[in-house]
Amino acid sequence: MSMTRSYGVPLIPHGYSVSLALKSGGYIHPGPTHRWDSLVYEALIDRDNTTVVFVKGLNLRPEKLSNASRFECVYGWDFRRPKFLLRSQVISMAQEIVRCKTPLSILGTPQMVNSSIKASIRVKGRGTLHSIARPGFRPHPGTPERKPHEMCICTMLRNQARFLREWVMYHAQIGVQSWYIYDNNSDDDIEDVMESLVNAGLNISRRVWPWIKTQEAGFAHCALRARESCEWVGFIDVDEYFYSPLGLSLHDVISNQSDSGNDVAEIRTSCYSFGPSGLKHAPPQGVTAGYTCRLGAPERHKSIVKPEALNSSLINVVHHFHLSEGSRYVNADRGVLVINHYKYQVWEVFKEKFYRRVATYVTDWQNEQNVGSKDRAPGLGTRAVEPPDWSSKFCEVTDTGLRDLVLHKFMDPLTSHLPWEELGRGHGN
Repeated sequence: MSMTRSYGVPLIPHGYSVSLALKSGGYIHPGPTHRWDSLVYEALIDRDNTTVVFVKGLNLRPEKLSNASRFECVYGWDFRRPKFLLRSQVISMAQEIVRCKTPLSILGTPQMVNSSIKASIRVKGRGTLHSIARPGFRPHPGTPERKPHEMCICTMLRNQARFLREWVMYHAQIGVQSWYIYDNNSDDDIEDVMESLVNAGLNISRRVWPWIKTQEAGFAHCALRARESCEWVGFIDVDEYFYSPLGLSLHDVISNQSDSGNDVAEIRTSCYSFGPSGLKHAPPQGVTAGYTCRLGAPERHKSIVKPEALNSSLINVVHHFHLSEGSRYVNADRGVLVINHYKYQVWEVFKEKFYRRVATYVTDWQNEQNVGSKDRAPGLGTRAVEPPDWSSKFCEVTDTGLRDLVLHKFMDPLTSHLPWEELGRGHGN
């Protein structure tokens, strides 16, 4: 399991800098400061020898390619000394992801990458963005005839440790083989939960991804990582569960949906949004067994994609990616596969959504913009104040399909416990 430890610093207001005071009375003066909203923060050299750069602060339009000629890529140790920088062409630019032509001198000298050399983006006529991004090489094993995992999942989360065990173990039961967890500043017991899942034999990795409102970039980064090991990757949240009303495994669903041709590279799956289902407190057996009432019509979709077939710009809008030329998507039949989205849970859980959204182009709950959007709770507004009828809201259709499947197929007949309950008990939770 790949685990990276982070050290928590309180979130600071827009544009401020941070320093540390020593308990002995000394003082650490701040060095060069980096604005969190204008920063090149991650880079990697892809297997085609281009550099993929992840950057905040360009304010580019969602789901649109931008004019690459307005920018250039720069490499060096000190961006304040332009004459010592290597410059290269921008190949593509979309949202917060830039693909650069990597200078031959860097490709020919890997130790330069492993030292302190950084990559950044120069906006022509405006200067170079601050950078902390040191590009690392992705492995170049070539595409194996068969990858180790047919189905993987990638997610980004914050403080969802109490829901992670059920989400991972349920999906393991229906055919997911590997999980990529992008941790967006959690301060709960996620490390302990991850350890328990790894000890249970599950192939799950956690990558600390502290950058605020960068879900699309994080998913693109994950797609590059998963490409070497996974035939298909699902991009869903921890409150979203794949469910086949026919009781099929994900292997069978994927085979079924991709039978129409080798050019199928994305399976779009409709999402049904579940409400509190009359509950006042979180259901003790988990969300799949507890929430059974939902809105009648599906809200948008999420996707399972072949990472090999993504457009090189890596454009995505969380729900789906852009595909390379010659690849296409299919819509999964709702009788074969849907996603149960436990979006409107009991209030003690739902109110946490007001903290911050992780997607770049989605307005936070407290923001007055787009109050009528489908990304909101209809009629709720922008304040975390519980409506008196919350437990009965968003209930148009009783849907016990996934609950019945879970209780029938996964419950231990001797203890009446579900797998995630047993694992939790075994680790003191």
